[in-house]
Amino acid sequence: MSYDESLSSDQELERFMNGLIRRNPGEEDFHQAVHEVAATIIPYIHDKPHYRIPHILERMTEPDRIVTFRVCWEDDEGNVRVNRGYRVQCNNAIGPYKGGLRFHPDVTLSTLKFLAFEQTFKNSLTGLPMGGGKGGSDFNSKGKSDREVMRFCQAFMTQLSRHIGQNTDVPAGDIGVGAREIGYLFGQHKRLTNEFTGVLTGKGLSYGGSLVRMEATGYGAVYFLEDMLKEKGTTLEGKTAVISGSGNVATFAAKKLMALGAKVVTLSDSSGYIYDPDGLTEEKLNYILELKNVRRGRISEYAKEYGVKFVEGKAPWEVPCDVALPCATQNELNKEDAEALVKNGCIAVSEGANMPTEEAGVAVFLAAGVAFAPSKAANAGGVAMSGLEMSQNSARISWAEVDLNKQLRDIMGKIHDTCVLYGREGDHINYVKGANIGGFIKVADAMLAYGVL
Repeated sequence: MSYDESLSSDQELERFMNGLIRRNPGEEDFHQAVHEVAATIIPYIHDKPHYRIPHILERMTEPDRIVTFRVCWEDDEGNVRVNRGYRVQCNNAIGPYKGGLRFHPDVTLSTLKFLAFEQTFKNSLTGLPMGGGKGGSDFNSKGKSDREVMRFCQAFMTQLSRHIGQNTDVPAGDIGVGAREIGYLFGQHKRLTNEFTGVLTGKGLSYGGSLVRMEATGYGAVYFLEDMLKEKGTTLEGKTAVISGSGNVATFAAKKLMALGAKVVTLSDSSGYIYDPDGLTEEKLNYILELKNVRRGRISEYAKEYGVKFVEGKAPWEVPCDVALPCATQNELNKEDAEALVKNGCIAVSEGANMPTEEAGVAVFLAAGVAFAPSKAANAGGVAMSGLEMSQNSARISWAEVDLNKQLRDIMGKIHDTCVLYGREGDHINYVKGANIGGFIKVADAMLAYGVL
């Protein structure tokens, strides 16, 4: 696509997206993620030919490489099963590819391309030397025995191992890939390579993992929220918070919110949400952690245990609140949900999941003056801690929890400062704009330094 000075920013955006959709047909998640970035980057670079002429944004939206492979494994009955594996290595301009592995039956190439593209900007914002990547499989661990999960992970890593390395690509966990899966994956990589290196993050503490890794994404989303409220001249003390999800991100976000004086009144899973008007307590949160991590039960059991309301088949965005944290999955919060939150007095939203708000919902928040933190900024705490785990592995050391918490808080504060720097619009901060531009500049400048690659 040639450079045309005569086009306005809106015309350039339309032209850019038409070309991207033509090259990537049917990949709606990827289109959405790119459009959200391009809508702010194209106006920013409109008068900056050093970014426009070499087509830096176009190059960012074309992954360095995409690896797909067959994963064959045997179930407990001896049946041969076949799944598809992926690794999208999007951009390594500022460091090794870094991003999670997702095992879920809904995994598609479009999903992983959007996640890898977002990861590039997110990792850039942390200030750590990490590029962007993402991978996974359409494998469904539900109903599988530990031995079946082990055999799948070993077969998956047998194929993936030739494409990763501590200085090349360092995967981590994501949906469907927790401590159990990381252990099996790391063990198989060690078996194949005869090397003990920091090729995966999210590892167990007994074999190179880092303290605070499980808490980091949820804590980070709350730290960012705290900074947004401070920018507005208020605090989390006494605020009512609604959270979606009930996994690590949601539960640790709830824990940190409670520690900072907020009242958390909802959590959810795919079956619906619970509304506890008295708010979670430490005892109730421990019940949820045991329910989800040990018994693998449903959130409705909490409602029965504590005599609170359970709303089947819905997300909690209709509940009145001061702040909201979508921590479940992508596109879980639509335009109508955003309008309900605004109507009910929500003043700030911090995304704990990856791209959980549809573009129309984001537009509602921005138009209403709600402080809205996009996931590439708000949930960067997880990958920031992964980067710190990589540093510990490289130096053969382990940092104390207090030191890691301080580093996490400092990193989230710096990300907020970057968003304010590039996103200020009069008295309002457009955190979407700030995160996109702040993440873009570092990667773009590195790409320019390398010439045409």
